[in-house]
Amino acid sequence: MSDIPKGDAQAPGQASAQALGQASAQALGQASAQASAQVSCRASDRHSGVRRAFVASLTGTALEWYDFAVYSAAAALVFGDLFFPSEDPLTGTLLAFSTYAVGYVSRPLGGFVFGRLGDVIGRKKVLIATLVLIGVATFLIGVLPAYSSVGVAAPIALVVLRFAQGVGVGGEWGGAVLLSSEFGDPRRRGFYASAAQVGPPAGNLLANGVLAALGALLTEAQFEAWGWRVAFLFSGVLVAFGLWIRAKLEETPVFKAMEAEHSRPEAPIREVFTTQPRALLAAILCRVGPDVLYAMFTVFVLTYATQELGMSRGSALAAVLIGSSIQVFLMPLAGALSDRVDRRVLYGGAAVAAGVWPFVFFPMIGGGTWLPLAAGVVVGLVIHCCLYGPQAAFIAEQFAPRLRYTGSSLAYTLAGIIGGAVAPLLFTTLLSAYGTWAPLAVYIALASAVSLVGVCLGRGPEAAADEDAALAAPAADTVPTRL
Repeated sequence: MSDIPKGDAQAPGQASAQALGQASAQALGQASAQASAQVSCRASDRHSGVRRAFVASLTGTALEWYDFAVYSAAAALVFGDLFFPSEDPLTGTLLAFSTYAVGYVSRPLGGFVFGRLGDVIGRKKVLIATLVLIGVATFLIGVLPAYSSVGVAAPIALVVLRFAQGVGVGGEWGGAVLLSSEFGDPRRRGFYASAAQVGPPAGNLLANGVLAALGALLTEAQFEAWGWRVAFLFSGVLVAFGLWIRAKLEETPVFKAMEAEHSRPEAPIREVFTTQPRALLAAILCRVGPDVLYAMFTVFVLTYATQELGMSRGSALAAVLIGSSIQVFLMPLAGALSDRVDRRVLYGGAAVAAGVWPFVFFPMIGGGTWLPLAAGVVVGLVIHCCLYGPQAAFIAEQFAPRLRYTGSSLAYTLAGIIGGAVAPLLFTTLLSAYGTWAPLAVYIALASAVSLVGVCLGRGPEAAADEDAALAAPAADTVPTRL
């Protein structure tokens, strides 16, 4: 044994140490790979959740605004004769637009009821309920008999169903904004929240496209007799599709964190009014200008072009159709732009442009030709994109996370009363009283000035991002960086 070299005697010990080291390294490698796989899986799940939420927010609001836009277009084109017969066509249109306003006046009820529930029981459940409510109301409008068949019961039923539509929309918007933005990166809130903002132009595009197709395929008598009903009945299919998408979603991470911390509010409406009055005022005022501008370039422009300029219904609808199709693509771009520049500066600049453009628009369409009308509508809706695209993020970030659904819904619905609700009615009244476009332009300019005040009162995105980060930190999954 003494003849065995010393180095050879230590070889078994060295081999054991090497084997142990290799096993340890292999175990560490496997653990690291598992941790990396878990991180990758979580990242993949987050990205998948963000995409689903973005699509659900966009699709749901588009379907609901399809319902709303079909009513708006029908009020401008056929409801005056069918439900409010009068010797004066302008009077019939005025009464039809009064029911249009009912849909805005009822929104605060939806904001109060569904906004509160969204902060208490969750975003997803409320958004399914609002979609069903609007879909059922719109479908029933499609089978409603006219005044000539049942008399005064027809306009009464129309007002009731319009009221139900407004309640649903009042609870929808705030939740749709949070659905996409609370899944996404707070630093890109402008882009993610814009998913809900694409809904109105997409719904308006679909609604006016369906109405334009029906108008082209049917005679005037056929369209007024039954053709307009097809657009309302079609909403049943669209709402079923929207429900299928939303049912697959999970609750938002922000609300899950609120549940984990037991920080859900007990009386969110009271808290918003007592603890965040400036935020509520800023959010309300910022909406007025865009609402009035949108009512002009998607609703009242149909009446003005047909009754004042003598243009055909199809050509007026085509102009709105083109503008809305451009908005579908520009809206998220405007939201993304507001993430790169100061959101308030972009909003303020667009409000100034909104106040100036009507003074250019009306003189340029005075000749009654289609090209200037289409160009004017497109420019007006592009300006609206720069307001409406960042608007969802601006309003949501005014409120603390635990009050965000309630605050956003209240701001959206209360602003609708003084903005979009009365806009078509005031446009019609001003035109009837003065017989010229100048008061209409002044009205839009004043509404834009109100929005400018709201922007100045609001806060920037940094505070909201910090609040979201503070809420998410305790509930965040921890992944070891060293093993």
